[in-house]
Amino acid sequence: METKELKVEEIRAEAERNVKCPVKKGLYYMTAFISGPMCGRCLPCALGSYEAGERLRNLIEGRGKETDLLALRRIMNEMMEGSLCKKGKDTARFVLEWLSTGSYEEHIEGRCPAEECVSLMEYRIIPEKCVMCGICKEACSYRAIIGEKKTPCLSGFPPFEIKQRMCVKCGNCLDACAYGAIEILVRKVEVGV
Repeated sequence: METKELKVEEIRAEAERNVKCPVKKGLYYMTAFISGPMCGRCLPCALGSYEAGERLRNLIEGRGKETDLLALRRIMNEMMEGSLCKKGKDTARFVLEWLSTGSYEEHIEGRCPAEECVSLMEYRIIPEKCVMCGICKEACSYRAIIGEKKTPCLSGFPPFEIKQRMCVKCGNCLDACAYGAIEILVRKVEVGV
């Protein structure tokens, strides 16, 4: 069975269709480009694509710095000039377009405007809204929620809490809570850390 190799325009259309976040679009595109239409014959494209993918991962995972952004711009400009084929030049053009959205800078500040980059978000239980029913804890497959159901005859129960290190941001608790006591917050990133 023959597999059809996707063209760069098709990969871009897929990225636009499947992903809202411009940074994730860049990584989605770059990953598909490396495994598909990239021929690897010229160094600016072959090395640049791989390095760009690493820089995009840094931004998505909350480790991005201004140097990643500068490196991405430099890499894409070098790919535009040095790639021997249209595929490499188009790749650079697409990523530069997504770079111009301002979303990349927001990722460096610890925000994903599209709320797709889970490393930049936290699920939190609002104590004032929590009725301590325990449904969220039952819905969590990762045991990230701690607390005990409220017992009518006893007092002093602390509200449920989500352990951020255990939370994989699957959203099961959010879907299970009928009281709107769980919200998604943008994680605060310390600048310069």
